[in-house]
Amino acid sequence: MGWGRSALLAGALSAPLTAGVAFAQEGEPIKVGILHSLSGTMAISETTLKDTMLFLIEKQNAAGGLLGRPLEPVTVDIASDWPLAAELARRMLEVDKVDVVFGCWTSVCRKSALPVFEELNGLLFYPVQYEGEESQRNVFYTGASPNQQAIPAVDYLMNEEGVERWVLAGTDYVYPQTTNLILEQYLKDKGVAAEDIMINYTPFGHSDWQTIVSDIVAFGSTGKKTAVVSTINGDANVPFYRELANQGVKAEDIPVVAFSVGEEELSGFDAAPLVGHLAAWNYFMSVDTPENAEFIADWQAFIKNDKRVTNDPMEAHYIGFNLWVKAVEAAGTTDPDAVIEAIVGLETPNLTGGVAKMLPNHHITKPVLIGEIQEDGQFFVVSETGDLVPGDAWSDFLPGSKDLEADWTAPINCGNYNTVTQTCGAAAQ
Repeated sequence: MGWGRSALLAGALSAPLTAGVAFAQEGEPIKVGILHSLSGTMAISETTLKDTMLFLIEKQNAAGGLLGRPLEPVTVDIASDWPLAAELARRMLEVDKVDVVFGCWTSVCRKSALPVFEELNGLLFYPVQYEGEESQRNVFYTGASPNQQAIPAVDYLMNEEGVERWVLAGTDYVYPQTTNLILEQYLKDKGVAAEDIMINYTPFGHSDWQTIVSDIVAFGSTGKKTAVVSTINGDANVPFYRELANQGVKAEDIPVVAFSVGEEELSGFDAAPLVGHLAAWNYFMSVDTPENAEFIADWQAFIKNDKRVTNDPMEAHYIGFNLWVKAVEAAGTTDPDAVIEAIVGLETPNLTGGVAKMLPNHHITKPVLIGEIQEDGQFFVVSETGDLVPGDAWSDFLPGSKDLEADWTAPINCGNYNTVTQTCGAAAQ
């Protein structure tokens, strides 16, 4: 890493860990851990998720708390340093005695912290789209798996836009690498030739995009319709889109569909050159439902800014938090084992007019939306699945995964159960 971890850990813990809340309820507080990057390359995306959790906790306390007890946030800054996420997760579970943790954005953060939650039997609600190929008993995946985002996005580009050549551009870590491995196989299964697939990875925080964008332009100049499927994360998106505009790459020529660019990222720069480019999510702020209108109004009142946007990972935290609350109420306790048992099968409204249901594989049901970027930084929905899509823990398109399923209920109680051999592998992958 580019940072000194000991210095980061000291900095992350120098600020008070608990936010002051006026509690009307009685009893010991139920502590809710918030594990997000508030500095570094991922702060552009994750700071809002910290604020979202404070918002949800305040609303729950105003409604009477949980089990007659107040909720108390415990907030840390993992500073875009993934080993630090594991250290701070351990501190929250062992020292602060949190009852649940909501957090991480990148998969490398989640995978860094995952062994801690497994060892200490903690609960992690993970709110961001990810690469799949994982199901852990102590983790609840409220973001999209590839079949709820990446695959539908490629289908849209192929079927509606006539795309024949594909640039798979991502940040150099596990989520883009595994997602692109799935997409590469999926495209080849659809008859796309290897020479019509270009794969490129860049480091976190990458800023010099001139050569890469030039390569994309050259790749798209063969006469075949070309698109970019972007798993670029964090603040690297700003110079990436700026360079596309500098080189005159327009959406009608080479559309970009992004999996990590939403309203929050777009609010940071001029969206005019990006008009027509796409994003695939399960929620957009522009969705017109009563639930979404109420959420937006309450959020902007909490944050005291009627210009603040909402986005997909915020909705994932909203869904995950509400499912956790329902599970605690059903179990009558915050005990992790009881919550894990109680949560499967529970449902809560999403913000797009449907229902999110926690599945036995610890993923949820979601709609899939393709949105086109507008000048105001919002999205116009150009495609939406007719039905809710259940999240897959294991991809149907990878040879080593297509026979696996996850089911954390009896009698299987396994994260990677082989349906052919009828045996269970390791609990965490």
